[in-house]
Amino acid sequence: MRTFVLFGLTLVVSVSALVEVQTNYHDSVGIPEAERIRLLEEEILAKNDFVQNDPLDNRIVGGVLAPTNAHPYFGGLLVDLIGGGRGVCGSSLVSPNRLVTAAHCWFDGVRQGWQVLVILGSNFLYSGGERIPSSHVIMHPQYFPPLLTNDVAMIYLPWNANVNNFSVKPVRLPHGSELWNQFVGHSAVAAGFGKTSDHQQAASTVVSHVNLHVISHAQCNVFTAGFVTMSTICTSGVGGVGICGGDSGGPLVTYDNFGEPFLIGVSSFAAFNACQNGHPSGYARVTSFHNFITLHL
Repeated sequence: MRTFVLFGLTLVVSVSALVEVQTNYHDSVGIPEAERIRLLEEEILAKNDFVQNDPLDNRIVGGVLAPTNAHPYFGGLLVDLIGGGRGVCGSSLVSPNRLVTAAHCWFDGVRQGWQVLVILGSNFLYSGGERIPSSHVIMHPQYFPPLLTNDVAMIYLPWNANVNNFSVKPVRLPHGSELWNQFVGHSAVAAGFGKTSDHQQAASTVVSHVNLHVISHAQCNVFTAGFVTMSTICTSGVGGVGICGGDSGGPLVTYDNFGEPFLIGVSSFAAFNACQNGHPSGYARVTSFHNFITLHL
């Protein structure tokens, strides 16, 4: 048996490819991580001991602390939930007033969001940057929470973000021949607030990033017993790298010939309690949802 966590959705895959899912991202991951980040941020800022370029702390699995403004398209999310509670997620700014995130950040099959606070231009979640609330979130019409099928959603901002070329800047979507590219073998970068290890007691207090390697659909399904569909893009976990709990909805980007990033994935799932064990990480494939995303720009 192999067990995967779809950022809170516990997926047990048997050799016969039967799937059992528990849908509880916000209760199991989003809410506790958001609170831990809040407390840790308060402690760090109170002590004034935050070291901007410390390579040892505050990284997603196998990665390093992201320098300030390294990912000006990254948007931290604090999702207020019906019935109480606030969960953490990530997102990508794709226009001055639109962001793409994971659908399970807004509705995980159990908990439903009613408002999301978007944080732009800050490596911290609870302080700094431009902070814009929105209750206008559109999930993919074929999103299926139990299996995270079509796990993408668009966030509408009530006004344009303060876009500039330094701290807040949309990331472009694939275009032209890139729309047909599977990106297998490409280097890519993921960013988020997720945990740095399987045993870490909290998600990262600041945005971190990691260099990854895109693998094929077939290579990914060796680990998932057929769970992964063609609308999923996977990165290799070899070397103990990848995304982890708390990175949901964040960007996976690769770079064009001019060194400019473009969005190829939306963080969706990683191995349960095994982020460092060499298992692939999974993302909603942006080229598969290009029409949905552009429809809402």
